[in-house]
Amino acid sequence: MYIFSFEKLEVWKEAIQLSKEIYKVTSTFPSDEKFGLISQIRRATNSIAANLAEGTSRITNKDKAHFTTIAFSKTMEVLNHLILSKELEFISEKEYLKLREQIYKISNMLNALRNSQIKKV
Repeated sequence: MYIFSFEKLEVWKEAIQLSKEIYKVTSTFPSDEKFGLISQIRRATNSIAANLAEGTSRITNKDKAHFTTIAFSKTMEVLNHLILSKELEFISEKEYLKLREQIYKISNMLNALRNSQIKKV
């Protein structure tokens, strides 16, 4: 089976893992958040990996860096939703800290990838 370039990115793999964790955690949220916070945080998390995948299909490094920047922005959106989720007591402090560590790792990887892409411009 052919492996696409985005599938080789460690940051993409980390983003997929984060999405899986977010789906597990949000499955315990109150049902009245189904079309609110649950939907928002899942969509934002899925956008991290999706933007990395889309960015690899672009021709110029400037374009690739643009999609990496969007992925970073979505990572910060997810963090915002997690902070709110903790404040609303939808997730425990332990869950929050674990997810925050993943986000920190992904954000650092995205910054490094973007810097690499920009240097090639």
